[in-house]
Amino acid sequence: MASPDWGYDGENGPEHWGKLYPITNGNNQSPIDIKTSETKHDPALKPVSVSYNPATAKEIVNVGHSFHVNFEDSDNRSVLKGGPLSESYRLRQFHFHWGITDDYGSEHLVDGAKFSAELHLVHWNSAKYPSFADAASHADGLAIVGVLVKVGQANPKLQKVLDALKAVKTKNKQAPFTDFDPSALLPSSPDYWTYFGSLTHPPLHESVTWVIFKESISVSSEQLAQFRGLLANAEGDREVPIKHNNRPPQPLKGRTVRASF
Repeated sequence: MASPDWGYDGENGPEHWGKLYPITNGNNQSPIDIKTSETKHDPALKPVSVSYNPATAKEIVNVGHSFHVNFEDSDNRSVLKGGPLSESYRLRQFHFHWGITDDYGSEHLVDGAKFSAELHLVHWNSAKYPSFADAASHADGLAIVGVLVKVGQANPKLQKVLDALKAVKTKNKQAPFTDFDPSALLPSSPDYWTYFGSLTHPPLHESVTWVIFKESISVSSEQLAQFRGLLANAEGDREVPIKHNNRPPQPLKGRTVRASF
């Protein structure tokens, strides 16, 4: 998905994405600022159910603007269902978004409040589509779980991911990453918001049912700094740290954000 024609700074930054991706100005773009007074409690929303098999964790890859932890998604061993979803969605990968400082790195905001980072767990509708690539451009194709991250206590559950970053310091590097259950990174409260939106970076397809947990998780400032140590350049090229990779919030344009609580 990554290509050299977009990035997070200057000429390639989010305000210029529309030149190459007209959907940038679409009606269902993400992320958003969740204004809690305007959310609508929906009693029909059940808790989301995640069932992840640690054996499906496969590899960690530096994609040049973040890192992805990829999962084996040829079967239904790691799935998300329930909540706003009528089908079962397979886990494809998870990644983080972060900022230049600890004050702001999340993509979604809550009542204007910025968080330090944000975890995204990306799933696709395997009940209807043969592959992630097929699902990605259909309205009911993807489901992404968002977890807001605050700087505070160190998070021991994140340590295995951080330790693996050393092996993928530069763009396109990949390393095996096995035996990991990402549900360890989810908050304990089941409360969430949900709305229809898009991928938060090109190609920005409007194909995402978002599930954003209300409760945040914590990481330490030192842990977060390790994300910024990743490099956007290929090995041997001039070092360009990935200092931030968060898209600013987009207009809601009449959408309703539903709350499970």
